[in-house]
Amino acid sequence: MKYLHTMIRVNNLDESVDFYTKALGMNVISRNDYPEGEFTLVFLSYGTSKNDPCIELTFNYGKHSYELGNAFGHIALGTPDIKATCEKVRSMGYKVVREPGPMKHGTTVIAFIEDPNGYKIELIEGRD
Repeated sequence: MKYLHTMIRVNNLDESVDFYTKALGMNVISRNDYPEGEFTLVFLSYGTSKNDPCIELTFNYGKHSYELGNAFGHIALGTPDIKATCEKVRSMGYKVVREPGPMKHGTTVIAFIEDPNGYKIELIEGRD
């Protein structure tokens, strides 16, 4: 078994691709349009192929909002410099919803940011 990807539905595909590539430094691995099915899929990764763990952005034509629900928690990313990452995200106009600091009941330094769709992304320092 191998972890392949996590799929999230997005409201604005270009805005979401910009966030994951420009703010978080991910690479677009593939983009495929399925006009008959009325959706587009974009795979992003820190690697170079779909063999690397990916985030799959799914854009359904004509759908512009989703209820995030309360079951999904967050995506976690490791970073060598959590403060610099938060400042970059903030300077690009995105939200830092929990400033860098130790996690409750522990010493690991974490922060939370939010993508344009409201998905939470946990940043973990030193886990890059």
